[in-house]
Amino acid sequence: MTEHPFFAGLKAPLHISHRGGAALAPENTLSAFQSAVTQWKTDMLELDIRATADGHVVVFHDETVDRVTDGAGPIAQLSLAKLQTLNAGFHFSLDGRRPFQHQAVKVPLLSEVLTAFPDIRVNCELKSADVLEPFARLAEKHGWLNRLCIGAELDGLVHRIHERLPDALLFYPRDALASLIMSIHGGEKPEVDPRYRVLDMPVYWEGMRIFTPEVAKACRDAGIWVNVWTVDDEADMRQCLTDGVQGVMTDRPDILRRVLDSLSR
Repeated sequence: MTEHPFFAGLKAPLHISHRGGAALAPENTLSAFQSAVTQWKTDMLELDIRATADGHVVVFHDETVDRVTDGAGPIAQLSLAKLQTLNAGFHFSLDGRRPFQHQAVKVPLLSEVLTAFPDIRVNCELKSADVLEPFARLAEKHGWLNRLCIGAELDGLVHRIHERLPDALLFYPRDALASLIMSIHGGEKPEVDPRYRVLDMPVYWEGMRIFTPEVAKACRDAGIWVNVWTVDDEADMRQCLTDGVQGVMTDRPDILRRVLDSLSR
């Protein structure tokens, strides 16, 4: 396969901050992303996007705002103006404290994040079908596709992403991922789908370790880049790196930075 421009200059293993490092700062906020980039020297940010009621693309994981903000209700039913009155760090806890409870931590626009960190690659998950078109228009307008790895959990939505943005770098959706991993664990040569170049996969599934050296090798031989999620334990990080992973997604970018720095020494 021809190498996608996304990979130009990237060197494994990658330090990837999941939602910006959700254990250290309010997830999917500029506060988290800023810390990940400046303090923990992350190679890549992982984030999620949704559309507001008035069609703006915002960085947010859940369907509703209830879990992380001081508001309530579905993102899709809130205007951007209403959404940005909420405190996205309201429920964030650190060692039993809630340091962002009285701060104005906003839900950011995707454009704010990508503008703030122009040199950082981003792994971007579309959480719903209604965000596809506004996201596609933004990506085309700003020329973002070469720095984004994009996808979704549901195979049908990723098929639509591929149709709308045929030059985008896509990660495997759920069913295609499961089929690929099952074939490798079954000792078969994986059948590669040319639409997908990146495998974002869990280390464990239902108590079984599914990321193994065999998976790493089979994917490497097939030209598939593998990132694992969400790894917060130092021993697990080291094992994944030993097994040949190319990127580690973590909520603890501080621990991963320490591990990677120790290996480079």
